[in-house]
Amino acid sequence: MGIAVEKSRTIITAMILGRRVTSQDVAWLRREVFADGDVTRESADELFAVARARMANAPEWIELFVELITDHVVWQSRPTGTVTDDEAQWLIRRADECQSIEALAAMVNVLAEAQRAPHWFVAAVRARAAQWPGVEAALRQRAG
Repeated sequence: MGIAVEKSRTIITAMILGRRVTSQDVAWLRREVFADGDVTRESADELFAVARARMANAPEWIELFVELITDHVVWQSRPTGTVTDDEAQWLIRRADECQSIEALAAMVNVLAEAQRAPHWFVAAVRARAAQWPGVEAALRQRAG
């Protein structure tokens, strides 16, 4: 059974203050905080708070972040499999606040898994991929 959101806020705050999310933290988040698979809007906002903090996180963090944000936007929102205008606007706002690789990866993964998404959202994700600082260097680093 997952921990209530009120407790997860404290956990997320502790991770931000510690300036790093370790692989142990990721395993713990999977096992304890998100064990039930439910990713509320409040929890998703907390995950974006970690992304905004621009910390040196374990590689497993990006995978967890992308998975949980995708679950929230695509699979747990209604109608399932569809990115609504409201969900797309929320995701763009949160991603713009942090302009991080994990935020871009989450948006791209949402587009890959969604059965439907607003056309403007597709264009907005492409524009951010081309404009955000560090994206090109990160892609080169992953390829090399």
